[in-house]
Amino acid sequence: MEIIHDTTKFYMQQQTAVAIGKFDGIHKGHIQLLSHILRQKKQGMQAVVFTFYPSASVYFGQGPQAELTTRCEKRKLFERLGIDILIEFPLNKETAATDPEFFVREILAEQMHAGYIAAGEDLSFGYKGRGNKELLISLADSLGYQVEIIDKIFYKGREISSTLVREAVEKGDMPLACELLGRYYSFEGKVQEGNRLGRRLGMPTLNLYPVTEKLLPPKGVYYSRVLYENCVYPGITNIGYKPTVNAAKEISVETYLYDFDRDMYGKQIVTELLQFKRSEQKFENVQALKKQMERDIAEGRQFHD
Repeated sequence: MEIIHDTTKFYMQQQTAVAIGKFDGIHKGHIQLLSHILRQKKQGMQAVVFTFYPSASVYFGQGPQAELTTRCEKRKLFERLGIDILIEFPLNKETAATDPEFFVREILAEQMHAGYIAAGEDLSFGYKGRGNKELLISLADSLGYQVEIIDKIFYKGREISSTLVREAVEKGDMPLACELLGRYYSFEGKVQEGNRLGRRLGMPTLNLYPVTEKLLPPKGVYYSRVLYENCVYPGITNIGYKPTVNAAKEISVETYLYDFDRDMYGKQIVTELLQFKRSEQKFENVQALKKQMERDIAEGRQFHD
Protein backbone atom coordinates (compact mmCIF):
# COMPACT_ATOMS: atom_id res chain seq x y z
CA MET A 1 0.00 0.00 0.00
CA GLU A 2 1.28 3.45 -0.90
CA ILE A 3 1.01 6.08 1.83
CA ILE A 4 0.87 9.77 0.93
CA HIS A 5 1.29 12.15 3.87
CA ASP A 6 2.60 15.59 4.80
CA THR A 7 1.90 16.96 1.32
CA THR A 8 -1.01 18.30 -0.72
CA LYS A 9 0.86 17.77 -4.00
CA PHE A 10 0.09 14.39 -5.54
CA TYR A 11 -1.51 13.11 -8.73
CA MET A 12 -3.16 9.81 -9.62
CA GLN A 13 -2.86 8.68 -13.22
CA GLN A 14 -5.19 5.70 -12.82
CA GLN A 15 -8.86 6.28 -12.09
CA THR A 16 -9.63 5.88 -8.40
CA ALA A 17 -12.42 4.76 -6.11
CA VAL A 18 -12.22 6.96 -3.02
CA ALA A 19 -13.54 6.47 0.51
CA ILE A 20 -13.58 9.65 2.60
CA GLY A 21 -13.75 9.64 6.39
CA LYS A 22 -12.06 9.86 9.76
CA PHE A 23 -11.98 6.08 10.28
CA ASP A 24 -11.28 6.14 14.01
CA GLY A 25 -11.50 2.52 15.10
CA ILE A 26 -12.15 1.18 11.60
CA HIS A 27 -15.34 -0.44 12.90
CA LYS A 28 -17.99 -2.42 11.00
CA GLY A 29 -19.56 0.76 9.62
CA HIS A 30 -16.22 1.76 8.13
CA ILE A 31 -15.67 -1.76 6.80
CA GLN A 32 -18.98 -1.56 4.98
CA LEU A 33 -17.97 1.77 3.42
CA LEU A 34 -14.59 0.39 2.37
CA SER A 35 -16.21 -2.67 0.81
CA HIS A 36 -17.75 -0.39 -1.82
CA ILE A 37 -14.42 0.95 -3.06
CA LEU A 38 -12.92 -2.53 -2.94
CA ARG A 39 -15.75 -3.63 -5.23
CA GLN A 40 -14.72 -0.89 -7.65
CA LYS A 41 -11.13 -2.09 -7.38
CA LYS A 42 -12.26 -5.34 -9.00
CA GLN A 43 -13.47 -3.24 -11.95
CA GLY A 44 -10.00 -1.75 -12.46
CA MET A 45 -9.96 1.34 -10.23
CA GLN A 46 -7.40 1.95 -7.50
CA ALA A 47 -8.89 1.77 -4.01
CA VAL A 48 -7.98 4.97 -2.16
CA VAL A 49 -8.73 6.04 1.42
CA PHE A 50 -8.72 9.79 2.01
CA THR A 51 -8.51 10.98 5.59
CA PHE A 52 -7.26 14.12 7.33
CA TYR A 53 -4.30 14.06 9.70
CA PRO A 54 -4.68 15.12 12.39
CA SER A 55 -8.44 14.60 12.41
CA ALA A 56 -10.66 17.68 12.52
CA SER A 57 -11.83 16.90 16.06
CA VAL A 58 -8.22 16.73 17.27
CA TYR A 59 -7.02 19.76 15.27
CA PHE A 60 -9.87 22.00 16.43
CA GLY A 61 -9.95 20.51 19.94
CA GLN A 62 -13.61 19.59 19.60
CA GLY A 63 -13.49 15.91 20.48
CA PRO A 64 -11.68 13.27 22.50
CA GLN A 65 -7.93 13.20 22.02
CA ALA A 66 -7.42 9.49 22.70
CA GLU A 67 -8.00 7.38 19.60
CA LEU A 68 -9.37 3.89 19.13
CA THR A 69 -6.72 3.20 16.52
CA THR A 70 -3.32 4.84 16.32
CA ARG A 71 -1.91 6.11 13.06
CA CYS A 72 0.29 3.03 12.77
CA GLU A 73 -2.61 0.66 13.50
CA LYS A 74 -4.80 2.34 10.88
CA ARG A 75 -2.12 1.95 8.24
CA LYS A 76 -1.74 -1.75 8.93
CA LEU A 77 -5.50 -2.35 8.94
CA PHE A 78 -6.02 -0.53 5.64
CA GLU A 79 -3.23 -2.50 4.02
CA ARG A 80 -4.65 -5.77 5.34
CA LEU A 81 -8.05 -4.88 3.87
CA GLY A 82 -6.58 -4.39 0.40
CA ILE A 83 -6.44 -0.60 0.09
CA ASP A 84 -4.02 0.53 -2.64
CA ILE A 85 -3.34 4.11 -1.52
CA LEU A 86 -3.83 5.86 1.82
CA ILE A 87 -3.84 9.66 1.76
CA GLU A 88 -3.29 11.31 5.15
CA PHE A 89 -4.08 14.82 3.99
CA PRO A 90 -2.40 17.40 6.26
CA LEU A 91 -4.91 19.45 8.22
CA ASN A 92 -3.46 22.86 9.05
CA LYS A 93 -4.45 26.52 8.98
CA GLU A 94 -4.18 26.70 5.20
CA THR A 95 -5.95 23.45 4.29
CA ALA A 96 -8.68 24.01 6.90
CA ALA A 97 -9.62 27.17 4.99
CA THR A 98 -10.03 25.33 1.66
CA ASP A 99 -13.23 26.14 -0.20
CA PRO A 100 -15.32 22.91 -0.31
CA GLU A 101 -16.04 23.15 -4.04
CA PHE A 102 -12.34 23.75 -4.76
CA PHE A 103 -11.58 20.64 -2.71
CA VAL A 104 -13.94 18.52 -4.82
CA ARG A 105 -12.85 19.96 -8.17
CA GLU A 106 -9.11 20.25 -7.70
CA ILE A 107 -8.25 17.53 -5.23
CA LEU A 108 -10.82 14.75 -5.65
CA ALA A 109 -11.60 15.12 -9.35
CA GLU A 110 -8.35 16.57 -10.75
CA GLN A 111 -5.49 15.36 -8.55
CA MET A 112 -7.04 12.06 -7.51
CA HIS A 113 -8.80 11.28 -10.80
CA ALA A 114 -11.82 10.03 -8.82
CA GLY A 115 -14.31 7.98 -10.79
CA TYR A 116 -16.20 6.80 -7.73
CA ILE A 117 -16.57 8.33 -4.25
CA ALA A 118 -18.06 6.62 -1.19
CA ALA A 119 -18.83 8.51 2.01
CA GLY A 120 -21.08 8.41 5.04
CA GLU A 121 -24.21 10.49 5.54
CA ASP A 122 -22.51 12.82 8.03
CA LEU A 123 -19.60 13.71 5.72
CA SER A 124 -18.12 17.18 6.22
CA PHE A 125 -15.02 18.78 4.72
CA GLY A 126 -13.55 22.11 3.67
CA TYR A 127 -13.90 25.52 5.28
CA LYS A 128 -15.86 25.25 8.54
CA GLY A 129 -16.97 21.77 7.47
CA ARG A 130 -19.36 23.23 4.90
CA GLY A 131 -18.62 20.55 2.34
CA ASN A 132 -21.17 17.73 2.56
CA LYS A 133 -22.82 14.88 0.67
CA GLU A 134 -25.14 17.29 -1.15
CA LEU A 135 -22.17 19.17 -2.63
CA LEU A 136 -20.52 15.92 -3.72
CA ILE A 137 -23.72 14.79 -5.43
CA SER A 138 -24.34 18.15 -7.12
CA LEU A 139 -20.91 18.16 -8.79
CA ALA A 140 -20.82 14.48 -9.77
CA ASP A 141 -22.16 14.73 -13.33
CA SER A 142 -20.09 17.75 -14.34
CA LEU A 143 -16.87 16.29 -12.92
CA GLY A 144 -17.48 12.76 -14.14
CA TYR A 145 -17.58 10.69 -10.97
CA GLN A 146 -20.19 8.50 -9.31
CA VAL A 147 -21.18 9.13 -5.68
CA GLU A 148 -22.56 6.59 -3.25
CA ILE A 149 -23.66 7.65 0.23
CA ILE A 150 -23.41 4.58 2.42
CA ASP A 151 -26.19 3.81 4.89
CA LYS A 152 -25.43 3.54 8.57
CA ILE A 153 -25.50 0.09 10.13
CA PHE A 154 -26.92 -0.71 13.55
CA TYR A 155 -26.36 -3.07 16.45
CA LYS A 156 -29.32 -3.70 18.77
CA GLY A 157 -30.97 -0.48 17.63
CA ARG A 158 -27.92 1.78 17.98
CA GLU A 159 -25.82 3.13 15.13
CA ILE A 160 -22.38 1.53 14.97
CA SER A 161 -20.06 4.49 15.38
CA SER A 162 -16.71 5.40 16.86
CA THR A 163 -18.62 6.93 19.79
CA LEU A 164 -20.37 3.64 20.53
CA VAL A 165 -17.11 1.69 20.33
CA ARG A 166 -15.47 4.25 22.60
CA GLU A 167 -18.25 3.82 25.18
CA ALA A 168 -17.75 0.05 25.16
CA VAL A 169 -13.98 0.33 25.61
CA GLU A 170 -14.28 2.92 28.38
CA LYS A 171 -16.68 0.61 30.25
CA GLY A 172 -14.40 -2.40 29.76
CA ASP A 173 -17.07 -4.19 27.72
CA MET A 174 -14.63 -5.94 25.43
CA PRO A 175 -17.13 -8.42 23.89
CA LEU A 176 -19.29 -5.47 22.78
CA ALA A 177 -16.25 -3.63 21.43
CA CYS A 178 -15.35 -6.76 19.47
CA GLU A 179 -18.88 -7.02 18.10
CA LEU A 180 -18.76 -3.41 16.87
CA LEU A 181 -15.22 -3.53 15.51
CA GLY A 182 -15.36 -6.98 13.96
CA ARG A 183 -12.11 -7.80 15.80
CA TYR A 184 -10.77 -7.64 19.34
CA TYR A 185 -9.65 -4.32 20.79
CA SER A 186 -5.88 -4.47 20.94
CA PHE A 187 -2.53 -2.88 21.72
CA GLU A 188 0.49 -3.26 19.49
CA GLY A 189 4.13 -2.58 20.22
CA LYS A 190 7.54 -3.93 21.08
CA VAL A 191 7.97 -5.89 24.29
CA GLN A 192 9.78 -3.72 26.83
CA GLU A 193 11.75 -4.64 29.91
CA GLY A 194 9.81 -4.15 33.13
CA ASN A 195 10.80 -4.61 36.77
CA ARG A 196 10.95 -8.41 36.25
CA LEU A 197 8.69 -8.96 39.28
CA GLY A 198 6.58 -11.48 37.37
CA ARG A 199 9.66 -13.51 36.50
CA ARG A 200 10.85 -13.46 40.12
CA LEU A 201 7.43 -14.75 41.17
CA GLY A 202 7.56 -17.50 38.57
CA MET A 203 5.01 -15.78 36.31
CA PRO A 204 6.96 -13.88 33.61
CA THR A 205 5.06 -11.30 31.60
CA LEU A 206 5.36 -9.40 28.33
CA ASN A 207 5.23 -5.63 28.86
CA LEU A 208 3.91 -3.04 26.43
CA TYR A 209 3.72 0.69 27.10
CA PRO A 210 0.84 2.04 24.97
CA VAL A 211 1.28 5.35 23.17
CA THR A 212 -0.43 8.29 24.82
CA GLU A 213 -2.95 8.80 21.99
CA LYS A 214 -4.38 5.28 22.39
CA LEU A 215 -7.68 4.98 24.29
CA LEU A 216 -7.28 2.81 27.39
CA PRO A 217 -10.01 0.65 28.92
CA PRO A 218 -10.49 0.61 32.72
CA LYS A 219 -7.43 -0.43 34.71
CA GLY A 220 -7.55 -4.05 35.75
CA VAL A 221 -7.15 -7.66 34.64
CA TYR A 222 -8.42 -9.02 31.32
CA TYR A 223 -8.55 -12.40 29.65
CA SER A 224 -6.50 -11.89 26.52
CA ARG A 225 -4.43 -13.37 23.74
CA VAL A 226 -1.22 -12.35 22.00
CA LEU A 227 -0.51 -12.48 18.28
CA TYR A 228 3.09 -13.09 17.29
CA GLU A 229 4.49 -14.36 13.99
CA ASN A 230 1.11 -15.64 12.76
CA CYS A 231 0.52 -17.59 15.98
CA VAL A 232 -2.05 -16.96 18.73
CA TYR A 233 -1.13 -17.44 22.40
CA PRO A 234 -3.79 -17.37 25.18
CA GLY A 235 -3.00 -15.21 28.16
CA ILE A 236 -4.15 -12.88 30.91
CA THR A 237 -3.34 -9.17 30.93
CA ASN A 238 -3.06 -6.48 33.57
CA ILE A 239 -3.51 -2.86 32.54
CA GLY A 240 -2.45 -0.33 35.14
CA TYR A 241 0.25 1.23 37.29
CA LYS A 242 1.14 -1.84 39.41
CA PRO A 243 0.27 -0.07 42.71
CA THR A 244 1.45 -2.88 45.02
CA VAL A 245 5.10 -2.57 43.98
CA ASN A 246 6.37 1.01 43.67
CA ALA A 247 3.50 2.32 41.54
CA ALA A 248 4.77 3.14 38.06
CA LYS A 249 4.44 6.58 36.50
CA GLU A 250 3.06 5.25 33.23
CA ILE A 251 0.46 2.63 32.47
CA SER A 252 1.66 -0.72 31.19
CA VAL A 253 -0.10 -3.55 29.40
CA GLU A 254 1.43 -6.62 31.04
CA THR A 255 0.54 -10.10 29.77
CA TYR A 256 1.21 -13.58 31.13
CA LEU A 257 1.07 -16.29 28.44
CA TYR A 258 0.16 -19.88 29.21
CA ASP A 259 2.78 -22.57 28.55
CA PHE A 260 5.12 -20.02 27.00
CA ASP A 261 8.79 -19.50 27.82
CA ARG A 262 10.64 -17.48 25.20
CA ASP A 263 12.77 -14.35 25.33
CA MET A 264 10.52 -11.74 23.73
CA TYR A 265 12.28 -8.47 24.55
CA GLY A 266 12.18 -6.19 21.52
CA LYS A 267 9.70 -8.38 19.63
CA GLN A 268 6.64 -6.81 17.99
CA ILE A 269 3.40 -8.26 19.36
CA VAL A 270 -0.32 -7.52 19.40
CA THR A 271 -2.22 -7.98 22.67
CA GLU A 272 -5.97 -8.47 22.21
CA LEU A 273 -8.41 -8.02 25.11
CA LEU A 274 -11.18 -10.62 25.21
CA GLN A 275 -13.01 -9.97 28.47
CA PHE A 276 -12.67 -7.88 31.64
CA LYS A 277 -12.01 -9.96 34.78
CA ARG A 278 -11.48 -7.59 37.71
CA SER A 279 -10.41 -4.07 38.61
CA GLU A 280 -6.84 -3.16 39.55
CA GLN A 281 -6.10 -3.69 43.24
CA LYS A 282 -3.40 -2.66 45.67
CA PHE A 283 -2.37 -5.57 47.89
CA GLU A 284 -0.80 -5.48 51.35
CA ASN A 285 2.36 -7.19 50.19
CA VAL A 286 3.94 -9.10 47.32
CA GLN A 287 2.81 -12.47 48.67
CA ALA A 288 -0.83 -11.37 48.61
CA LEU A 289 -0.30 -10.13 45.06
CA LYS A 290 1.25 -13.47 44.08
CA LYS A 291 -1.73 -15.43 45.46
CA GLN A 292 -4.16 -13.27 43.50
CA MET A 293 -2.07 -13.61 40.34
CA GLU A 294 -2.13 -17.39 40.75
CA ARG A 295 -5.94 -17.28 41.08
CA ASP A 296 -6.22 -15.03 38.03
CA ILE A 297 -4.01 -17.34 35.98
CA ALA A 298 -5.95 -20.45 37.03
CA GLU A 299 -9.30 -18.84 36.21
CA GLY A 300 -7.86 -17.56 32.94
CA ARG A 301 -6.85 -21.06 31.94
CA GLN A 302 -10.44 -22.20 32.54
CA PHE A 303 -11.69 -19.29 30.43
CA HIS A 304 -9.44 -20.21 27.50
CA ASP A 305 -10.17 -23.94 27.80
